[in-house]
Amino acid sequence: MSLDETQKSSGKRFKILIFSIIALILVVIYGLIDPSTSHFFPKCPVKSLTHYDCPGCGSQRAIHALLNFEFREAFRQNALLVLALPYLTLGVFFNLIKKPSENMMRWRNRLFGHHATLIVLGIVIAFAVLRNVF
Repeated sequence: MSLDETQKSSGKRFKILIFSIIALILVVIYGLIDPSTSHFFPKCPVKSLTHYDCPGCGSQRAIHALLNFEFREAFRQNALLVLALPYLTLGVFFNLIKKPSENMMRWRNRLFGHHATLIVLGIVIAFAVLRNVF
């Protein structure tokens, strides 16, 4: 391995370490502090301006509930986030694989390709509309 490759590898490991530390800090903060009762967390600008819930409204409260194993409350706060977590996790998994097989690439393209992106966009828009109608 050349010096340049070693530096790139070290830099990548450092970025992963920093990301992991930040993620752990956020998990602890969101697990311990309830966003619905704290002024520490940012409020939704869409909700503040329009008084309508955007697709992400309730996500902070849902994350807090999930981290405290309150699954019904998490679903009540933002059902889309709760239902999307396995999909998002799968996306992260696909991105972590360095040399995916041909079969894995087919699945990645099916689940995260152009058509899938349009379907996800449609789901997000439908969720935003329906949560404000009902």
